[in-house]
Amino acid sequence: MKLFVVLVAAILLLQALVQASAFSNNANSLVNVDEGSDTVALNKTYHKKINCNYACSRRCRKASRKNVCHRACKTCCKRCHCVPPGTYGHKHACPCYAKLKTHGNKPKCP
Repeated sequence: MKLFVVLVAAILLLQALVQASAFSNNANSLVNVDEGSDTVALNKTYHKKINCNYACSRRCRKASRKNVCHRACKTCCKRCHCVPPGTYGHKHACPCYAKLKTHGNKPKCP
């Protein structure tokens, strides 16, 4: 009888520890987005907020069709939270930016 009581107590203690551990992990993975914060949480990945207008103006300054370039770049910047450096190429610096495609399966981002 005493062995049974000890076994039940051990199981309850183990269950309480597992639940406490799961609660602790969930509390650590939840992200509170503060309005004054300079990071954004997407899928538990932190991205530094960037000024898309400035980054796209820099990227599109040599484009022949600046308005088209700027519009596409801003869309990509808002989705990926990055813009490759320079005015052309360097897309390896921002893989998300390089992966976005149009409906015609052409690169979306300039």
